[in-house]
Amino acid sequence: QVQLVQSGGGVVQAGNSLKLSCAASETIFNVWLMAWYRHPPGKQRELVATIENGGTTNYTDSVKGRFTISRDNTKNTAYLQMNSLKPEDTSVYYCNFVIAVGGKVLDYWGQGTQVTVSS
Repeated sequence: QVQLVQSGGGVVQAGNSLKLSCAASETIFNVWLMAWYRHPPGKQRELVATIENGGTTNYTDSVKGRFTISRDNTKNTAYLQMNSLKPEDTSVYYCNFVIAVGGKVLDYWGQGTQVTVSS
């Protein structure tokens, strides 16, 4: 069973940076989409950023220009570089890999990483 292992969360002051990582526990192929979500306390889960296999990226408006998603296919790893962090970025962040294989779509999730931004 493939697992996604996240790292890189923590507590920072507003204006600072953090980088999240999400690595698959074994080699997986056909990861056509890697994504980061967040689930702030008392709010609904939010899609933060996505990156397709070809490199196309998308971001939710609130993080555009501050966050950068990237991937290393040789390492089956996704990254989320978060700059100019704001208190409203405080949340648990989850990575998600979507895989297409044999006509099926498979979904894998990381365990979640707490990011806390103090003002």
